[in-house]
Amino acid sequence: MTLIADPWWLSVALAAVLLVDVILSIRPPAFIRDCLNGVGFPRAWWWTLIAIKSTAIVGLLAGLAVPGVGLAANVGVVAYFICATVAHVHARFFGSAFWVNCLGFLAFAVVTLVVCHFVT
Repeated sequence: MTLIADPWWLSVALAAVLLVDVILSIRPPAFIRDCLNGVGFPRAWWWTLIAIKSTAIVGLLAGLAVPGVGLAANVGVVAYFICATVAHVHARFFGSAFWVNCLGFLAFAVVTLVVCHFVT
C-alpha cells in the first residue's frame, strides 16, 4: 500500500470530476434535482453534499503531498458513493442517474483507490 497516490493524475482526475459535480450542484440541473428528490434527500440538506465533495477534493489534492491524506479522502469518496447507492436501492430509484452517475462515480472512486494506493 502506498500513502501517496501513484499515479498522481488519477487522483487529480477524480478531484476534477468531483469539482464539476460541485459546480453543477450549486444550481442543480434537472437530473441532479430529480436524483436527490428521487432518493428523498431533503432539499434543506443539499448544501451538505457540496461541502462533503469540496472537502474530498481538497483531501485528494492535499494527499499528493501529505502521506495518507489522499488515501483517507479517496476512502471517504468511496464511502460517500456507497451510501448514495444504498439510498438509491432503499428508495427503489433506479433511473439513469443511478446507473450512470451514482455507480459511475463509485466505480471511478474504487478504481482510483485500488490503482493509486494498492497496485505497486
